[in-house]
Order: sequence, then C-alpha cells, then structure tokens
Amino acid sequence: MEEKYSHELTPVQQQISEHIRAILSLLGEDAQREGLVKTPKRVARAMSFMTQGYEQDPVAILNSAKFNEDYRQMVIVRDINFYSLCEHHMLPFYGKVHVAYIPNGQVTGLSKIARVVDCFSHRLQIQERMTKQIRDCIQEALQPLGVMVVVEAQHMCMQMRGVQKQGSITTTSDFCGAFNQAKTREEFLQLIRA
Repeated sequence: MEEKYSHELTPVQQQISEHIRAILSLLGEDAQREGLVKTPKRVARAMSFMTQGYEQDPVAILNSAKFNEDYRQMVIVRDINFYSLCEHHMLPFYGKVHVAYIPNGQVTGLSKIARVVDCFSHRLQIQERMTKQIRDCIQEALQPLGVMVVVEAQHMCMQMRGVQKQGSITTTSDFCGAFNQAKTREEFLQLIRA
C-alpha cells in the first residue's frame, strides 16, 4: 500500500532526502529502482518524527498541566513504552521507563510524564543521559520532595552489530531528594516489579 502525505517535504527534510539518496548509491544500490525511489523521502520524514523532541520544551509540557494538590505520597507512572536512536550508531534502542515523584504541593497530569519521556527519547540519545534528563526535568518543573527514574532498554547497536547479544537489557536509574533514602527507593522498586 502506498503511503499518502498531504504535505511536501520541509527544506530540512529535502536535504536529508538528498543525502539518503547519495548514501544508497554509495552502498551500491540503484536509488532509482522501484523499491527505493521513494525511500529517501520516507527516511527523511521518519527521521523528522524520531527526532522531534529537539523542537519540544519538556518543562513547558509539565507546566501545561500543573495543579496545586496537598498530596505527599509517591506518584508512580510505570511501563511507559519508548523508543529512541542511539547517538553512536543511530540504531534504535527501546524499552520502558518507570517514574516516581513525591509531590510538594503540586502535581502534573499523568500523561505529561509520558510526554516528557517522548520528548527526550525523540532525540539522538544515550540511555544514561535520557534517564538523568527525565529526572532533572520533573525536579525543575514540579520541585517535588523527590524523583526517581528507572529505564530498562534493549539496544539494537548491541544486538544487530558488535557483540550481537540478543535479549540483553540495560537498566539505568537516577534519583534525588527523598529517594536518597534506601527505604523509599526500595518501595518504588517493589511497586514497579509488582
């Protein structure tokens, strides 16, 4: 089935498309053959979508739905699916993000946490930086009593090339405030494993 688009490529997408056409030729392909003739434009649109996080302000996302609420227990949004592109090989890595924060008079809409994950994951990334960026963003926007983020991901740069270890999972975490206490961290970890 042919893809339909109601708009032309942006100037940046057009440049990406031209470079992709050149790469196809350098790989020994005929960029004009039937199966590849539209590939440069498709890749340009896909790259624009997968890197749209550069155009978004994650703090503004949280601030757009911030409410005063006298709730001081843990708020957890777990199993947030994400995908990103590894900045080293531009290959996908994907998995789940688990976020907890303890409000200090303000909460945000739950979907906004997932949107923040999307914002940071839709950039060229490394998992460690993304984990910290999500934590820092929530801390800056909400000023909670504590924040903890755990990211579990599979990396295609490890599975498709290099060591080729299928099914390996990388876990990163970052925390601050009340989550510096081992008991609070353990409560969060137990809840996301439940």
